[in-house]
Amino acid sequence: MTDVPSSIPEVRLGTRGSALARRQTQHVAELLAVAWPERRFAERVFSTTGDRRLDRPLHSIGGKGLFTAELEQALRVGEIDCAVHSLKDLPVEESEGLAVGAVPTRESWRDVLVSRSDTIGDLAGLPAGARVGTSSIRRAAQLLLRRPDLRIVDLRGNVETRLRKLRDPDGPYDAIMMAEAAIDRLDLRQTEHLAGLHAIVLAADVMLPAPGQGALAVQCRDEEAARVLLSPIDDPITAAAVIAERGFLAGLGGGCSAPVAALGIVTRDARLRLSGRICAVDGSSSVDVELNVALPDVERARRRDALPAAEAAGRELAADALANGAAALL
Repeated sequence: MTDVPSSIPEVRLGTRGSALARRQTQHVAELLAVAWPERRFAERVFSTTGDRRLDRPLHSIGGKGLFTAELEQALRVGEIDCAVHSLKDLPVEESEGLAVGAVPTRESWRDVLVSRSDTIGDLAGLPAGARVGTSSIRRAAQLLLRRPDLRIVDLRGNVETRLRKLRDPDGPYDAIMMAEAAIDRLDLRQTEHLAGLHAIVLAADVMLPAPGQGALAVQCRDEEAARVLLSPIDDPITAAAVIAERGFLAGLGGGCSAPVAALGIVTRDARLRLSGRICAVDGSSSVDVELNVALPDVERARRRDALPAAEAAGRELAADALANGAAALL
C-alpha cells in the first residue's frame, strides 16, 4: 500500500464557514485522527459564492457548484489537501484533477418540517395557505404535490438563521423545511435553537431526499497518496447508495436546480433498492420510479466493482423515468 507522505505533518481540510460545515469538517478530522494518530489535521475556512449571495434564490444564481467551487480551486493550487462537502452540494460532473476520496457513514437522509405549533403532527396538519420557507425547489415541488394550497417563501441563511427567522411571530414563515442531518450534526435538540419549535420528520413517500442528502464527500486531488489517506474513513455501503442516487441525477441531465429526488438503500447482502422522483416545479404532477437489483459484494469490492454497478443502476432508473414522462417535467 502506498504510504501517505511523511513530509506532510499537517493535513489541511477546507471547509465553508457555517457552524454546520465546520462541524462536519471536525467530524471528518476526528475520523482521520483515529486512522492516522501520528498526524495533525487542521481546518481552513473559505467563503463560497453560495454563502455570499443570500439575496436571491439558489436556482436563480446558477445552482451548480455554488458551495464548492472555491474549495475545489484551493485544492487544485495546493492551498488545502482535502475539502469536506455536503455531498448533495457537489455537482455530479467530475472535476478535472480531483476525486471524491471518501464518503463516510451517512447520517439521516430525511427532511423535517419545523413549526412553532405543537399541534401540527404531519404535513396535513398545516393550516390552509400556510407559508413554508425553503430555498430548495425539490422540497417546494414535493410540498405542493401534497398540499397545493401552501405558499412557498424563499428562505436562505445558515441553520441558526433559519430557525431564528421561523421563531419570529411577525416573520413570513409558519413553518420551514430542513434536513434532519443538520439538526443531528449540530445537536440542536439539546440547544436553545429548537426551544419552542417542533420538528416533524417526513416519510419518504411524502418527501424523498436530494441525491446524497445526509452524506459527506471528502474531496482530494486525484493522487494515490490522498486516496490512501482517506480510504480508512470511506464507508462502502454509503458510497454505493449515494453513487446510485447521483447516477440517477446524472442520467436525467439535471443539477441541483432540478426538482429531482432519489434515495438508495443498500443492504448488507448487497442489494440496492433505489427510488426516484421527478416533480413539476409547481407540484402539479410527478413521475415516481423504483428498482431493486443485486450489486457485487459491496463490503469486499468497495470502489472497484460495486460502485460502477450502483451508478449504472441509477442511470438505468433515470432512463426508465424519462421513458415514463420525466423529460416533460424537467
